[in-house]
Amino acid sequence: MAKQTIKDKDKGKDKDVEMKDDSTSKSQDADKETTEPEPKRDPDLLTVDDIKDHVKHVEKGVQTKEPRFISRVIRALVSTRRRLNCNVLRRVISGFFPQASDLKDILLGFIEEPMEVESSVLPLRPKSVRSHPLLPELECFLHLLVLLYLIDGKKYSQAVVCSDLLMEKIVAQNRRTLDALAAKCYFYHSRAYELTGQLSKIRSFLHARLRRATLRHDDAGVSVLLNLLLRNYLHYNLFDQADKLVSKSTFPENGNNNEWARFLYYLGRIKATQLEYSEAHKNLLQAIRKAPTTNAAAGFKQSVHKLAITVELLLGDIPDRALFRQAMFRKTLMPYFQLTQAVRTGNLAQFNEVLENFGPRFQADDTYTLIIRLRHNVIKTGVRMINVSYSRISLADIAQKLQLDSPQDAEYIVAKAIRDGVIEATINHNGGYMQSKDNIDIYCTREPQAAFHQRISFCLDIHNHSVKVGAILLQANQYCLLNYCSICREKRWCTCNEQSFLPLGHEISTKILQQGLGNIRGTKHCFIC
Repeated sequence: MAKQTIKDKDKGKDKDVEMKDDSTSKSQDADKETTEPEPKRDPDLLTVDDIKDHVKHVEKGVQTKEPRFISRVIRALVSTRRRLNCNVLRRVISGFFPQASDLKDILLGFIEEPMEVESSVLPLRPKSVRSHPLLPELECFLHLLVLLYLIDGKKYSQAVVCSDLLMEKIVAQNRRTLDALAAKCYFYHSRAYELTGQLSKIRSFLHARLRRATLRHDDAGVSVLLNLLLRNYLHYNLFDQADKLVSKSTFPENGNNNEWARFLYYLGRIKATQLEYSEAHKNLLQAIRKAPTTNAAAGFKQSVHKLAITVELLLGDIPDRALFRQAMFRKTLMPYFQLTQAVRTGNLAQFNEVLENFGPRFQADDTYTLIIRLRHNVIKTGVRMINVSYSRISLADIAQKLQLDSPQDAEYIVAKAIRDGVIEATINHNGGYMQSKDNIDIYCTREPQAAFHQRISFCLDIHNHSVKVGAILLQANQYCLLNYCSICREKRWCTCNEQSFLPLGHEISTKILQQGLGNIRGTKHCFIC
């Protein structure tokens, strides 16, 4: 700020007046301009731009034969799906498809007219290729977007028609670059039929595609189709057919983790129904481990935990209480928490009350038939607690405590518990009472051996899976070493032979992977030597 002296005419006095500096005023104007918010872009235009980027990734994946570009587009489908509407789809379909395209008119027929109709739609492809037909991968991708829009809009009948047209296009193609997108299309094709209650109609189609995917060594398609067939069978309670399918097929080792989790969950359901509770519990634990850690898979985790808790109770174990306290499971697992309390205490009256109150929910969770089997476990627990508490008790009192109809029923149940090794006691039939034996040290029995065997088997399964993953990483490391050695020979930094240090393998190649070949190229000397 600058000061200037001005003389007052009336009073004849000098007066200081502050004058504004030009530089400060300009800086203030600049600050105002920077603080003003930028105009927000139309969200529909942002979605169209994202789809344009996805189209570029698909084209790049087809040209370079690299599946990672198309996998990136498939992973982004979750976020893109939430922003789809009729305006976005009409712009995308009209912008990418050429003018003379029958598929363009068919897809536009599934989308309703927007309220504000634009006079002209700008093309989204370069002028040089605008009249050329789209790649089959791009047609399937845009067709899949329309199918997702119909499913989210609950237009299930139109979704079935749209998915049938999509399957006709996929069946007519024989391109390896289409495998990943085709696997995702199979999933939503089955979903559309499931929402309309026509899941049995596509069973033969899924079997045919599974045979074709197996012959083509399409691991993504095999994993998805195998899970869809298992879901199809379990939807109609065809457990024997599902078990035969599992026994006669092999799930791909390098399949997606999400598909592995689904397969293990379905396998756990099959084994639990067939009374193979130990195998079912092992598969369910692996499904929980392979499930995504994000909240997007909360529904899947809840379903797996519901079945795992029921199977664990059938095994005679009690689930950890901390599981029911987690925020994700606190509300959904409340009926199973009350069920666990009834089984733990051996209270048959509480068990019947829980079954009466939450029966419809158990049926919706497909665990009702398994929970009915828990009645015998509740009775066994009650008999075990009576055996520990009383050295001698009449059969009439046992029937009263277990809420049985007669002492004869109590006698049969106690006799079966003695035969199964649940309790150590004898029955006096003449006196009508049960005489408990002295408690035996549990370490003299085979229970510790069985517990250790279960834990060791679980650890060995994790070890075997880790070895398989390590073998894949070792192959990548060896490829990195061979590539680096060829660079050394081209630059004449050294004359080392890769066969001499390749057995060293992991330690050296890990350093190369961490630093990167790009940084090593600039060192101008051999990293090995």
